[in-house]
Amino acid sequence: MVQRVALIGAGPSGLTSVKACLDEGLEPTCFESSDDIGGLWKFRASNDLDQASIYRSLTINISKEMMCYSDFPIPADYPNYMHHSKIQNYFRMYAEHFKLLQYVRFQTAVKHVRKRPDFTRSGQWELVTENKDGQEERHVFDAVICCSGHYTYPNLPLKDFPGIDTFEGKYFHSWDYKGHENMYGKRVVVVGIGNSGGDIAVESSRVAEQVYMSTRRGAWVMRQVSDNGLPLDMIYNTRFVHILFQLLPMRVLNWIGEGKLNAMYDHTMYALKPKHRLFDQLPVINDDLPLKILSGSIIIKPNIKEIFGSNVIFTDGSVVEKVDVIVFATGYNYDFPYLPKDVMYRTGHRVGLYKHVFPPTTEHPTLAVVGFIHSLGAIMPQAEMQARWVTRVFKGLKKLPSTQAMVTSVEKDTKDIEKNFIVSKQSPLQVDFVSYMDDLAGEIGVRPSLPWLFFTDYPLFKKVLWGPVTAYQYRIMGPGKWDGARRAIFTQFDRMYQALKTRKCHFESNPCSHSV
Repeated sequence: MVQRVALIGAGPSGLTSVKACLDEGLEPTCFESSDDIGGLWKFRASNDLDQASIYRSLTINISKEMMCYSDFPIPADYPNYMHHSKIQNYFRMYAEHFKLLQYVRFQTAVKHVRKRPDFTRSGQWELVTENKDGQEERHVFDAVICCSGHYTYPNLPLKDFPGIDTFEGKYFHSWDYKGHENMYGKRVVVVGIGNSGGDIAVESSRVAEQVYMSTRRGAWVMRQVSDNGLPLDMIYNTRFVHILFQLLPMRVLNWIGEGKLNAMYDHTMYALKPKHRLFDQLPVINDDLPLKILSGSIIIKPNIKEIFGSNVIFTDGSVVEKVDVIVFATGYNYDFPYLPKDVMYRTGHRVGLYKHVFPPTTEHPTLAVVGFIHSLGAIMPQAEMQARWVTRVFKGLKKLPSTQAMVTSVEKDTKDIEKNFIVSKQSPLQVDFVSYMDDLAGEIGVRPSLPWLFFTDYPLFKKVLWGPVTAYQYRIMGPGKWDGARRAIFTQFDRMYQALKTRKCHFESNPCSHSV
């Protein structure tokens, strides 16, 4: 029986996994290679330790009610879209409230995870760790949860850019970007139009002489601020909208969504219109990019054909001269270097996990991966749901299907997702947020039942159907039920408005000192 659980990484996935272990009466030990919690969200001035970190100005593009853990709402006075320092504060409050820090061993890196010689019988794992002084230690655990994320290995495809070796300026991956300090008066080319590329281009354009964005496919660009000035995800990430997605043909949904986006700014006119339909790939979320394009601060360019000295030549024949900086916002590769190569099942070029969590071919379900997923939603509630399921499987309260059934499921999921979404080879598979959350909730026994709520608690039924699908919904019933879930659902918009009032009060108490 599983009792002692090793967790690798104390970021948002690792912290909630520690809590899930404690909730099920397991004994967690979390190994964190850095000196603090937060993982990616812990700002570091440099990436010298090969640990991913965000840039200084980063503000999350998911609203606070949609990103928080299910039984620990973010403070009402925190802004709806939070600066990374606020997110780190929230993680610390979460860890302190649930007394998680005592289970974390900081500055301890996991070097190897191997099956014990008697794995066929015991399902146990042997870990080799190394502390900050270089001392190694061996451990034996009944189960392992990998929470090391997928933003650690920058994808820098220099071979796709002929002449890069002749470039006279500076080039680097967005992983190394910390701020626009070195962009003053420079001519900058940003390669890639994902969220990071958009943020870096916008921020650099405030101080650079000129910024160019190079994109192979284009992108659909969404605003964070939606109708009536409310957060986008609080308005559209609802069960009602999810039901419409199940009922209406995708071509109709794409037509409606693209029409709404083009009504804000014509993507063809802005040279943004992609080759793919809106719901084939995650959109770029950026309120400032269209304005920067309109003002000429950012110029959209196609893919780079060649680089010669300080000149960048694009596939349409245009040339940008005297380029000083090229930023490659070209995504990340993923790896689990501490795991044996034969542990992970592969389907084609990517890792295949049952429900994006369990390797399907291990003899015992004592190895899991939490937080290795992409969707139009925050990782925190999804990782929490994964962790709740994983720990119940470890505890023996839930059973996984046979190996063959899991392999078949993994192959089918991979084919379906690659058919319906455009996904890069180096990224985890993309899923629909609500569908995936409901799927795991069904495994745990915490999926809210709309018929049951309709007859037993009609006011709550309306909130669950028409309101945003926040993580609180998965604490209404079943294992891990939280008494505060109902109140959290009824007051989620109150907390959103409270944040706006807090900002308003701050502005009124600190009026602008200059006049026009």
